[in-house]
Amino acid sequence: MDSVTDAEFDTQVLKSDKPVLVDFWAEWCGPCKQVAPILDEIAGQHGDKITFLKMNVDENPVTPSSYRVTGIPTINVYQGGEVVKSIVGARPKAALLNELSDYINA
Repeated sequence: MDSVTDAEFDTQVLKSDKPVLVDFWAEWCGPCKQVAPILDEIAGQHGDKITFLKMNVDENPVTPSSYRVTGIPTINVYQGGEVVKSIVGARPKAALLNELSDYINA
């Protein structure tokens, strides 16, 4: 999964033509490390329908703050410049696929 920074967020996420999933994470976050390979797997299967990006909250504090990301991992799906789905906390693959079904099965 590619990374996105505060500086690139507007262009890469908010102005994207297709839905964008952003995984807000940090190096020290255990649950973030659990969910990362699951998201990589889903991205490999469904990357044509939804763009998958990750943002390190320690290196990029502005964006998480503006979207009130207080716990990580937080997975937000953006469409048309708006948050359309927010998933807080690590989930197993089946649960994530279920939560994202509107976007990956469209």
